[in-house]
Amino acid sequence: MNTPKTNPFIGIFLLILSMMFFQGGAGFATFLMKETGPYGATALRQVFSLVSMIFIARMWKIDFSKIDLKKFLAYGISLGLMNLTFYIAIERIPLGVAVAIEFSGPLFVSLISSRKPLDFLWVLLACVGLYFLMPISQFGAHLDKIGVLCAVLAAIGWAGYIIAGHRLGKDFDGLTAVALGIFVSSLFTVPIGIVNAGAILFEPKILLFGLALGLLTNAIPYSIEMMALKQLSRQSFSLLMSLEPAFAALAGAIILSQNLGLIQIIAIALIIFATIGSTLSHNDKPVVEELQS
Repeated sequence: MNTPKTNPFIGIFLLILSMMFFQGGAGFATFLMKETGPYGATALRQVFSLVSMIFIARMWKIDFSKIDLKKFLAYGISLGLMNLTFYIAIERIPLGVAVAIEFSGPLFVSLISSRKPLDFLWVLLACVGLYFLMPISQFGAHLDKIGVLCAVLAAIGWAGYIIAGHRLGKDFDGLTAVALGIFVSSLFTVPIGIVNAGAILFEPKILLFGLALGLLTNAIPYSIEMMALKQLSRQSFSLLMSLEPAFAALAGAIILSQNLGLIQIIAIALIIFATIGSTLSHNDKPVVEELQS
């Protein structure tokens, strides 16, 4: 069987486009939160993300008899925690800072699984970057403490999402696993959003904004990522994804006029370098091969 030809330049373009959509959507969410609050915005995103994933993953074909309930719940709860706390965070602290802190979750999951001496350097860089972003340092003292705490909880949720997703992924493909996770997380994020935001969530204008949010932060970027995966190796994909905090800071500056200080920019850069270093220290394996295995 011939291996399909890949074009890394197309893959890079698609992944950058995906990150622009996702971070632009996160910036858009802050405007929506002025009407609905973070709980309401999360609920709307979850509902419309679920609707889109029903069709993208063709959920009606899922064999639910194969589901391990513990894996299923762990994955969905982690996803819900990640989404809910991240939206609370970006309501209170700059988008770039929130994403950088959140990125520490998958970074530390990656580093914990490795025993290479060089990985201690990446841990150190990440910890220094996080220190400067935390309210415990003089440079991060002005940041909202609840916002930072929620960004940390989002990082923990993302770490749990990766670990639980790996286990669930042994039973289902990636699309199906994500669809199942969104379904479970919606079971508690949507009721919380309705209780907190109330009837405003059902106004036509707000529902339209919710649809746009679901498309910008889930359906569109995820679909583009799936196309990028076919053009890039696992390492190249992870390396480019390491730039997500930079795109978040850029989106925050352009969309929300959130100008970061020099120390905050350096702190975000340290976390990005730590993520890049961690990625480069792991073996390279084509994503297409992994998906086919």
